[in-house]
Amino acid sequence: MRGFTLLLSLLGVGCVAGTPPVSSLPPVVVANDNRAPAGTLRDGVLTLDLDVVMGRWYPEAGDGPFVDVPAFAEPGKAPTIPAPLVRVPVGTRVRLVIRNRLEQGAIGLWGPGLTTKNDSSTIALAADSARTVEFTADRSGSYMYGARRGPYDPITNGSEQLAGGIVVDEPGAPTNDRIFVVNEWFVEKPDKEFRNVYAINGRSWPGTERFSVTVGDTLTWRILNPSTETHPMHLHGAYYRVDARGDGVTDTVYAPDGRRMVVTEAMAPRTTMRLTWSPETPGNWLFHCHNSYHVSAGARLDAPNDGGHDAHSTEPGKHMAGLVLGIAVQPRVAAAERTNVRQLSAVIAQGTAKDTAHVAPITLTLAARGRTAVTLPTGPRGDLIVLTRGEPTDITVHNALGEATSIHWHGLELESWSDGVAGISGIGTKVAPPIAPSDSFVARLTLKRAGTFIYHTHLNDHAQLSAGLYGPLVVLEPGQQWDPARDLVFTAGLDNTALKGPAVNGG
Repeated sequence: MRGFTLLLSLLGVGCVAGTPPVSSLPPVVVANDNRAPAGTLRDGVLTLDLDVVMGRWYPEAGDGPFVDVPAFAEPGKAPTIPAPLVRVPVGTRVRLVIRNRLEQGAIGLWGPGLTTKNDSSTIALAADSARTVEFTADRSGSYMYGARRGPYDPITNGSEQLAGGIVVDEPGAPTNDRIFVVNEWFVEKPDKEFRNVYAINGRSWPGTERFSVTVGDTLTWRILNPSTETHPMHLHGAYYRVDARGDGVTDTVYAPDGRRMVVTEAMAPRTTMRLTWSPETPGNWLFHCHNSYHVSAGARLDAPNDGGHDAHSTEPGKHMAGLVLGIAVQPRVAAAERTNVRQLSAVIAQGTAKDTAHVAPITLTLAARGRTAVTLPTGPRGDLIVLTRGEPTDITVHNALGEATSIHWHGLELESWSDGVAGISGIGTKVAPPIAPSDSFVARLTLKRAGTFIYHTHLNDHAQLSAGLYGPLVVLEPGQQWDPARDLVFTAGLDNTALKGPAVNGG
């Protein structure tokens, strides 16, 4: 367990001299990609001046919707979201001078030495005042700092755009990793709905940073979650290794035999993660929060009210928003030819609702090869699919719905074209379409890993997922046989077809 033992000294509190006049329009917020550390490092001491000012934040595009929010800024520079990066070698003395330039309202400062894990207390900083904070960064790892504009209520308003990263490096450690800070802002509107922003490094999909890497590259990422919500971070097409986890106050670096290989890692509020991954398959992939409310159209700052077209759209810039990163992986060698391919067929169809108070079930049903006749679903989830590791398998998915859909094979290392994200999966500009009504799509699966997995829709997520368009997928080792009398699978999920909450295997 690595601790972050910090010495805090409050050196001065008072009026900020020479506060500049407030402009009629706040300055535009700059998205901080966390590639350049802030402040001045000299003789083992980092000095960083920070102002809290109002800024105009365009999280999606420079000509898109905006919101005026408090943000951190170095004096004389534009405000940034996330806050300026503090990155220093271990043992550095850090001196922060923080000024509250807001016209009214106190803010509460939090971070190393100011608060402990899950502690909502903060050091208050009144309007038009300053505070100097000093601490020694004597343990390496990933940490965070930030401010809240009070009074703070995590249910009705959030201000996690007022947060930034602190990274403390061991001597000689490489600094070519990437740092991603989750940013949230939301406020409850009079109609009890929320206006919200979900962003990574100051941008919301499709405005988030895009990455171009090559098969075999080694990538090290730090994910920092200063928000009040849990974010399960999911990688398509590959596994990643969790090397370290932190709670904002301590950071645990795992021993080599304790580093887990995952496709999804849940990040609780105020936690951090350092991960390593190496892409093995070329194509277009995603890294995103697996909470559908944080990545679907409703995560946009001002989602258009167009009668449902936005939720059903097949454009990647429409049907997704929020906490999503896009990754283009370039090939090193040509793909091997597939032979002796097993053929499966499946039909996605919608059943009949019990009455007007219930949702009609939508599920995937396995069918005989070439068969497209519709079997109306009765249960709240799709059929079990059993495959064999290393056996090339094509699953032809027929869409009998009245709307487009897609199927994502979750947690599987497969070719990008078959990954199931409409308008993204594929290579370069050759991307897979959605499965249109009365059309079909062939998912080509040659799976590298045995185990228990799931599949689920990746389009119009809220409606199709809650209606049951998900199911279990088991990959056996070569030579293994599935015995339904002995091998039992339990699938848990939301059952909106019966309006009775979660369901397990239809019960």
